[in-house]
Amino acid sequence: MRDGSNDVENDVPNDLDQHGSPPDTFPFSAVVGSDDLALALVLTAVSPEVGGVLVRGEKGTAKSTMVRGLAAVLPSQQVVEGCRFGCAPGDGAGCPDGPHDPHAEAGTRAARLVELPIGATEDRVVGSLDLERALGRGETAYQPGLLAAANRGILYVDEVNLLHDHLVDLLLDAAAMGRNTVERDGVSVSHAARIVLVGTMNPEEGELRPQLLDRFGLTVEVAAPREPALRAEVVRRRLAFDASPAAFAARFEHDQEALRARIADARSRVGDVTLTDEMLTRIAVVCAGFEVDGLRADIVTARAAVAHAAWSGRTVVTVADVRAAARLALPHRRRRNPFDSPGIDEDLLDELLGDDQPDPEPEPDPGDGGEPEPGDDEPAHDGEARPSTSSETGRTHGQESPRQPEPQRAEHERGDGETESAEAPAGVAAASGISAADEPYRANMLRAKGIGQGDPGRRSAALTSTGRRVGSTTARTGPVHVPATIRAAAGRGPTSDWSGRLRVLPGDLRRSVLQGRESNLVLLCVDASGSMAARKRMEAVKSAVLSLLLDAYQRRDKVGLVTFRGSDAELTLPPTGSVDIAARRLRDLPHGGRTPLAEGLATAYDTLRVERLRDPNRRALLVVVTDGRATSGADALGRAARVATALRGEGVESVVLDCESGRFRMGLAARLAEHLGADHLPVGDLAASAIVRAAHASRERAA
Repeated sequence: MRDGSNDVENDVPNDLDQHGSPPDTFPFSAVVGSDDLALALVLTAVSPEVGGVLVRGEKGTAKSTMVRGLAAVLPSQQVVEGCRFGCAPGDGAGCPDGPHDPHAEAGTRAARLVELPIGATEDRVVGSLDLERALGRGETAYQPGLLAAANRGILYVDEVNLLHDHLVDLLLDAAAMGRNTVERDGVSVSHAARIVLVGTMNPEEGELRPQLLDRFGLTVEVAAPREPALRAEVVRRRLAFDASPAAFAARFEHDQEALRARIADARSRVGDVTLTDEMLTRIAVVCAGFEVDGLRADIVTARAAVAHAAWSGRTVVTVADVRAAARLALPHRRRRNPFDSPGIDEDLLDELLGDDQPDPEPEPDPGDGGEPEPGDDEPAHDGEARPSTSSETGRTHGQESPRQPEPQRAEHERGDGETESAEAPAGVAAASGISAADEPYRANMLRAKGIGQGDPGRRSAALTSTGRRVGSTTARTGPVHVPATIRAAAGRGPTSDWSGRLRVLPGDLRRSVLQGRESNLVLLCVDASGSMAARKRMEAVKSAVLSLLLDAYQRRDKVGLVTFRGSDAELTLPPTGSVDIAARRLRDLPHGGRTPLAEGLATAYDTLRVERLRDPNRRALLVVVTDGRATSGADALGRAARVATALRGEGVESVVLDCESGRFRMGLAARLAEHLGADHLPVGDLAASAIVRAAHASRERAA
């Protein structure tokens, strides 16, 4: 039976070259067009105390390529032979495999890159009880996890925004403290976890909570370059690499060696860099000027500025170092509204820095591939890391583009509640208008009924991987239910072996069944017809939907948006984890025309059916925002009722948010809720404050 001592080795590839990268890894110095990302990775490699890097960007922007290439340019490490935690000679204090003999033979290994899969469990990340030794030998032994494998190396989490929040918390705590402490399953262990934590994410798939964003030291926004020459060079290098990885790597080996030596030199001198009181004061002024919360931003900016000075070969931090550090450390920490994208105003940064002295000579860029070979039409790179450009606007990230003027149309309210443009001839559908949304508010939480089995979240009750223990199972995964395991072993018959101890066999193992909360798919079906524009109702509708989106963001839900107006319905936003995109689509949502309620419900029906096939465990919550009218086509109300009944027959959980207002009401939304089997909620009661006011009024009447 194995003893688990070599488990850590199985987490890292064994086909690495002498510099720690697989032979088919794209060279770090060969990547072009990602200057900010290259600089951020280098700074955290020079000084891991900076706290890691979060890389945000659209797909296909070389995020993973650069992270995997970083390990190849990190200096080699001296390690104690046989230590599962990769301790350096003379640095094994507190190591579970220690104490190490100071005269023991030391080996050399490349810096490791350990990738954390999205489906990893907590015990696989931090380590846990070695079950085979515990059950087979009766020994309490610790089985190291991925944090032990990544000690003194890089821990890479692709799609970190899709990782469970509690795992992200564990990783960030370990990165900040430099140690991993395990107190679980009868194991009490603490070991070194000095890691460079790098996470990548596509914002379109969902955001990280602000509390987790703040824990990453640096953040970088990356986008595909817009310059044709630069894009052509990227494709040229990729094709050359695919054709012959070995020849391409040999072409850049000199640049790789130079970069490796420069990182090693910067690491050795970072402790000798002086941060003067003047520069420290400027850092404080910048952080205060951007209204960041807490003091972590000041600390990270100071550490990054010191690392930048060491990387640039200076012994004293300058304004240029502070500016470079602030551009990477502050964008995700500045105070912003819920649906504002991260960014930094560089004009304000320059104003706060009071840059009244000339910058030093530019240094070679860490991502520059060196001198181009003859025939290469390679764009020149300056030494100062340039801000990435937006893939949509071409503007520097962090600078808000001016808002486009909203279309102004004269509208007249017709007697039936529909609106019609003054320019449109009689009998023609009403022209579109765009209404501004009021400020979102804290919404009353809407839940799916029953117990689900979806991904952990914060909305509906479900059986999840975290929560309170409600039972046990014989499943092969999950935390061990020790009392149930003992009961199963004791119930087999003979309870002792020759040594007098309770004999526990693998078949006796029981896992805990945990009940917590899950995330849901919140599909918003919004009436954008002319009747919703009457009496300024559309502003209230957009405010209510924005409030629901904010609630979905906080509860880690997926969201989708169906809108209907005129004669048809549209899936405005397919289900996604990015509520920011949903908010932008909603703000630009036009309104006007008749009310095709049946078509809107049918589009929602089709969307939910497809999503159920894609993710059967994620329960959906359909929120229909309407006044209940149906005015498009023959028998409009009858068709809407039939589609609503079909949705009810499919077991779709629904809520009708009634937007009807005025003294005389038809009650059509309440009738629609009956057909859907849905809860009926007037839009004014969506705000949590309305529930509180109703409770106070009821208490006053009772008194």
